[in-house]
Amino acid sequence: MYQYVDRPLAALDEGSRFLVWSMRAWVTAIGHGHCPAPLLAPAFARWRMIGALQPFHRAMVLFNRDALDRLAFCSMGCANVSEHEAVILELVTSLRDRGPAATRATLELVIAEDSVGDMLETLSRIGASLAIAGIFPGEPVVGQRRA
Repeated sequence: MYQYVDRPLAALDEGSRFLVWSMRAWVTAIGHGHCPAPLLAPAFARWRMIGALQPFHRAMVLFNRDALDRLAFCSMGCANVSEHEAVILELVTSLRDRGPAATRATLELVIAEDSVGDMLETLSRIGASLAIAGIFPGEPVVGQRRA
């Protein structure tokens, strides 16, 4: 998480930027009382991520419903990654980098126990789609300073 938090979006690769944009767009749509799926679908299709739209929506619903704390996301125009955006980026990459046991341990600190298994499966599907699309998130660009 710490490699992402407070980082400028410009220091992130396209997969990380796509996920941050998607989180912010989802939250913005919900805040305006709109279903986020139709609003996100064109971008997901453009990035060859349409297969991840349903799992992404499910993940955000689970975070919205079952988070142990209120999650905060930046506005669409914000230039840096928020703490909770960084947590979600880390959870997506954690399955690949640290495995399901470590990711489960982190999830237990973030969402209700009843949702941990569903979230693991959902994050796995998102990660697989990112990998297939060739935009799986990586480490932020070295040398880019935090804001």
